[in-house]
Amino acid sequence: MQISSRFTIAFHILTAICTFKDEYHVTSEFLAGSVQVNPVIIRNILLQLKTAGIVQIPRGRASKSITILKAPDKISLLDVYKAIEPLEHDTLFAFHKNPNPKCPVGKNVHNILDDRLLSVQKAMEDKLKNMKLSDVLNDLKKFI
Repeated sequence: MQISSRFTIAFHILTAICTFKDEYHVTSEFLAGSVQVNPVIIRNILLQLKTAGIVQIPRGRASKSITILKAPDKISLLDVYKAIEPLEHDTLFAFHKNPNPKCPVGKNVHNILDDRLLSVQKAMEDKLKNMKLSDVLNDLKKFI
């Protein structure tokens, strides 16, 4: 299992917006320069963040910068994760659809794993929920 780089790019974007909002005109091109990816990737992630109510994107080539709609201490890693990596059926772990009901393993595999995997997902979500963008920004201050 691997979460795509889009999740960390989203946090890079949000951190850069907060860091540079008072000094620069923050656009998708500006952010693409910081992340070093194509601006189209940045725009796609920004649209997901906009849909989740996390950022505001000015229309057209306006003089306004991209802004964050919530205070950094109100944006959790879980908020960003859910915006960028939407879960199918709200489950992190996909299960093969048709285990053999005549096999003792196939017949019981859901009974064996479902609760365990749900527990892992809940632990991850709880941890992400308690980590905020403000924490990331505070950590960044230690390096710049």
